[in-house]
Amino acid sequence: MKIAIIGSRGYPYVYSGYETFVTELVERLIPKGIEVTVYCHKNLFKEHPAEVNGVKLVYINTIQRKTMAQLVHSVQSMWHAVRQDYDVILAVNSANGPFGLISRIFRKKTCINVDGLEWLRPKWKGLGGKYFYFASWLSTKLYDVIITDSDEMGKYYVKEFNTPSTVIAYGANIRHSKQPELIQKWDLEKDSYYLIVGRLIPDNNADTIVREFIKSNSKKKLCIVGDVPYKDEFALNIKKYQEQDERVFFTGYIYNQDVLAELYHNCYMYFHGHEFGGTNPTLLKALAYGCGIMALDTVFSREVLLNGKHGKYFSKEDGNLKQLIDDVEKDPGIIAQFKEISRERITTHYTWEKITNQYIDLFESMTNKK
Repeated sequence: MKIAIIGSRGYPYVYSGYETFVTELVERLIPKGIEVTVYCHKNLFKEHPAEVNGVKLVYINTIQRKTMAQLVHSVQSMWHAVRQDYDVILAVNSANGPFGLISRIFRKKTCINVDGLEWLRPKWKGLGGKYFYFASWLSTKLYDVIITDSDEMGKYYVKEFNTPSTVIAYGANIRHSKQPELIQKWDLEKDSYYLIVGRLIPDNNADTIVREFIKSNSKKKLCIVGDVPYKDEFALNIKKYQEQDERVFFTGYIYNQDVLAELYHNCYMYFHGHEFGGTNPTLLKALAYGCGIMALDTVFSREVLLNGKHGKYFSKEDGNLKQLIDDVEKDPGIIAQFKEISRERITTHYTWEKITNQYIDLFESMTNKK
């Protein structure tokens, strides 16, 4: 069986959830005898080998404008892919919805992983949000199979677009602490801090979390990992909180995955404020790394955390999270219980091996090939 993947930045290139997904998936498909080709942004790679780790690679040029680079790359990738002998073309990102018209004309089997509710995110307000909504709707009309990454996202697509989907979640790899001394550079010890990991954008709600933490009676620190790769007023305003409260500090981006892992392993609790995604990679990572979790109360968080079995929920209501922080510090046994069973949620439902097998089942059902 021959599979092509378009819509990511390429392989091997870990930048965001899409690239991590592609890496984890293709490196498990290859040993199972499936031929995989990944379409890559040529300008992001210094070298352009035709194959890496058994994965075939096609490099496509694109423009250098941030908002249009991926779309231009994807349409060229789809045009190239439909003229090859692939059995299935897998697209990631609902923004690539319109390009299903090309594969439909050429009668190629296609599926698309639509990800989250991009049109609701503040960063895409206006024309961008309208495009994402239109592209997501068009995905349901032009692709053979729609893939959503959670049951709740699947329900949303039925309600909004009257289209059922194949639900295949994201995955995570179990990990345990190996070098706790790596966090000492910030004068941190185990359980001495809360943790936020993510881009400093409005729909991740770091501003709400920091404000509520400052109002709490906690003697612990709050470590915020992440930033945005551009000058942004929202991010700049959040960073000002460290001037108001010595408990709050920002690390910026952390590219060393061992250091980042130790911050997860040793935190008292992990705050998850992501609002519009389905199965969120950072939330799964927090479970896989053994964290106690406080998550924004969304249907997506409730699905992953089994309605409170694997974490607590907070709202954006003034004072809600502040009270929750004060309560859990009075009863640390609650946190210890969450940490003890956190990895169970991954091993039973979110392993990459399970996700890979589900994709293989999908490809086989689309092609009648084993």
